[in-house]
Amino acid sequence: MKSFVIGREQQIKEMKRALASEKPEMVALIGRRRIGKTYLIRQVYKDKIVFELTGLQYGTKAEQLQNFSLSLSRYFPDYPHQKIPTNWLEAFHSLTQAISSLKRKEKVVVFLDELPWMGTKRSGFIKGLGYFWNSWASNENILLAICGSAASWMIDKVINDKGGLHNRVTRLLFLPPFTLAETEAYCKAKNIKLSRYQILQIYMTMGGIPMYLDQLQPGLSAIQNIQNICFSSTGYLRNEYERLFASLFDNYENHMEIIEALAKKRKGLTRQEIIEATSFKDGGMLSKLLGELEQSGFVNVYGGYGKKVKESLYRLIDFYSLFYLTFIVKLGKGSQIDFTKLSDLPKWKGWSGYTFENVCFLHIDAIRKALGIAGVASSISSFVAKPKDGLSGTQIDLLIDRSDQSINVCEIKHSISDYMVTKKDVENIQNKKRVFSYHTKTKKHLFTTLITTMGVIENSNRINYIDQVVTLEDLFQGISNR
Repeated sequence: MKSFVIGREQQIKEMKRALASEKPEMVALIGRRRIGKTYLIRQVYKDKIVFELTGLQYGTKAEQLQNFSLSLSRYFPDYPHQKIPTNWLEAFHSLTQAISSLKRKEKVVVFLDELPWMGTKRSGFIKGLGYFWNSWASNENILLAICGSAASWMIDKVINDKGGLHNRVTRLLFLPPFTLAETEAYCKAKNIKLSRYQILQIYMTMGGIPMYLDQLQPGLSAIQNIQNICFSSTGYLRNEYERLFASLFDNYENHMEIIEALAKKRKGLTRQEIIEATSFKDGGMLSKLLGELEQSGFVNVYGGYGKKVKESLYRLIDFYSLFYLTFIVKLGKGSQIDFTKLSDLPKWKGWSGYTFENVCFLHIDAIRKALGIAGVASSISSFVAKPKDGLSGTQIDLLIDRSDQSINVCEIKHSISDYMVTKKDVENIQNKKRVFSYHTKTKKHLFTTLITTMGVIENSNRINYIDQVVTLEDLFQGISNR
């Protein structure tokens, strides 16, 4: 298949600017595993890459250095091959000599992939990389492209390094999962013809992760693809869960414990609730784990309207992890399940509702555009209130607080047909607005916004009590330049 790049316009623009600049550049590309970092760098820089090195997962220092030596021989076959270096200072010194022998006038690219696997404790890799940049590359016509799947490691060890790499990264680029629009474009490029609702089903199962989407087969429905990829004993995502976390984090079982606690409480958990649901105590270790999960794109933190930071909700937003923990993990090895039957169960409906909420959170810019407030400063939050003063408790999953003295109170409904607003829905919505107004004392106008998949039936309840309707079609509008 012909190579192609979907979306990534902003990242590509910055990468090309770095290549065209007249100064040395260190470009760091950060994003979770399977997101397409390596592919993007190779596609953008192509024949400009004069040396590429990928770290070995679980490789020892000696193995990493041997891997370096083999890569050096492959990219510089005419350069006198030397013995395997004993440390990273020697290794990077050999690289400077090899590149210098090229005598090329145009900017060249050195690509170092999966830095966290090379930069283990006491490996000396970061010191060697700092030496390479500060003593040589920073004075040459060179672009150093670095990336790693462990986003938190990249930020802590490279971006925020207090040693030789301090403030050396010239362009920091984050590569997020595809949006719905980008997922649709990817499917079309692979000749996978699915309706937008079926693309939503795929998205809610595995998210916009290119490597996962690459498993889709043309001519199959969303349910058939999910059956093959997630539930077949040989399916790519049947056993991806633990591999994923093991590739990203040291002591990854700690991260999985938090993820599994969040999967059980779908509205999200406060920090205190995480402490109560896990074996962790309040302190630096928990902060580190939560920070790593957030930086790696598994968890988002949503502030409560008018609440203190400590009351913010940590919410699991990684679609595959949630799907795995809801449906796949319960299957024993070698066991099979008919997903078409599973999708008719009540658990499926509950999961669909919550997961569609996550889709909406991640497409908030498309929602703002559909509401006509893309140019209005706004912030998103949630709201939870316990019973008080004769009022019932309530929960509002999505509030859009606007600078034009308005707030959108959003109701998110997943449905396989046009949604009918019932009398019960109206009572529920009115109660939410009443409780919200009482607790917050807000003077802003409250708009009732319904976000649904298929649209809405235009009955009196919809006309009299729903101010705006946002549909799945709106979420597909435009490819993000995030």
